[in-house]
Amino acid sequence: MAGPMEREGRDAAEKPLLVRVGGSGGSQGGSASSSSVAVVVGCTAIAVAGSFEFGMSIGYSSPTQLGIMRDLRLSLAEYSVFGSILTIGAMLGAIVSGSVADRAGRRGAMAISDVLCALGYLLIGFSQSYWWLDIGRVLIGCGIGILSYVVPVYISEITPKDLRGGFATVNQFMICCGGSLAFVLGTFIAWRTLAIVGVVPCLVQLVGLLLIPESPRWLARFGHPGAFTGALQTLRGHGTDISEEASEIKVFTEKLQRLPKSKMLDLFQKEYIRAVIAGVGLMALQQLGGVNGVLFYASEVFVSAGFSSGNTGTVAMAVVQVPMVGLGVLLMDKAGRRPLLMISAAGTCVGCLLVGLSFLSKEQHWERDLNVLALAGLLVFIGSFSLGMGGIPWVIMSEIFPINMKGSAGSLVTLVSWLGSWIVSYAFNFLLIWSSYGTFFIFAAICGLTVVFVHRLVPETKGRTLEEIQASMNSSLTPFHKY
Repeated sequence: MAGPMEREGRDAAEKPLLVRVGGSGGSQGGSASSSSVAVVVGCTAIAVAGSFEFGMSIGYSSPTQLGIMRDLRLSLAEYSVFGSILTIGAMLGAIVSGSVADRAGRRGAMAISDVLCALGYLLIGFSQSYWWLDIGRVLIGCGIGILSYVVPVYISEITPKDLRGGFATVNQFMICCGGSLAFVLGTFIAWRTLAIVGVVPCLVQLVGLLLIPESPRWLARFGHPGAFTGALQTLRGHGTDISEEASEIKVFTEKLQRLPKSKMLDLFQKEYIRAVIAGVGLMALQQLGGVNGVLFYASEVFVSAGFSSGNTGTVAMAVVQVPMVGLGVLLMDKAGRRPLLMISAAGTCVGCLLVGLSFLSKEQHWERDLNVLALAGLLVFIGSFSLGMGGIPWVIMSEIFPINMKGSAGSLVTLVSWLGSWIVSYAFNFLLIWSSYGTFFIFAAICGLTVVFVHRLVPETKGRTLEEIQASMNSSLTPFHKY
């Protein structure tokens, strides 16, 4: 029996408020027409407001560290807890992300996340003690833990196959925009004010969710056939022939429904293991390469490297992030996922090596001061990461798992991502104390390993429907014939 959130999703999908853009001719089999693109752009814009929240939450702790520690008299260890506890909340959100997105629908899951994030930012903004900060940060973490799964999944499920990669990467683009805004605003406004600013994208998405249809694939899977065709027609344009794409989704969904009800342990059966290795491996390597340590504590890294202030470096990182993610969006459906991933991972490896050399020169008192390498290395790292490793693992995660396993798989993969993020963000300051150059050399080795992993184990998904990708990755779904 459908719960209230499912019924709400069904009713809204049958009568979406988003204006239907007329069109003629065929968007068949998931290929794009001008009418399809216009509607999908609108839906994606609303969905990635959640990605903007995600980015602001990640970037919040770097420019606010000194102000929060001073005003609330926190020790370095206490602030490290505040910085890293976001990922504890995100792990909790990740654990339930798949089931929430399956039970409440993709839109319902985003709405729940918005409420959690808004409450968290209000607690931080008005905090009077250490505990208010941490509770607020955990609530934000829970919200973005769900968002980090449901936003790329929603985008991949509504987008035509020939545009899916580029649209899905807008998720990472908006994460970078949110993080960059937090970096820049945090150098000019107080940390309490920045927390209040963080509520704005939550409210924007909450209102926007009233205007967009539910994912057609979710509606087809969870028993709303009338709403499924209505949502798909809205997304592809009122005059577009959707019969081929609708038939393909229905046939594939019927095949999935004949399979036994999935559990988390089912992911480790032979038929799904290729997808699990690719999804989990990419997420683990993405985080263990050190990105959240760099983003959470960028200001302190620049100061440790010998700069008088970290503000210049963090603003420079913000300036580099956005155009590099934009370049990744443009190249996603042309160059393919795997080449961008390998180039991106190789670039992060080089960036970590440069930063490590800078710290080594300082520690060994070399005659020539190489602290400028820290700036160059971090810019190379963040630019390369933004090009591919930031967004593409989430794109691939949203593509390779069939919808009957997507809830369990999404929870597992997102949990692994946030667990890796917590390990790095909590240990980062202590690793720098142990060996600043050794820390970045370890990250460089992990980034180099990522290149090999992608080359050997990650599939190319460019230009293929979700059903084709999932059938090729999961043996229980083959043979699958395209209709």
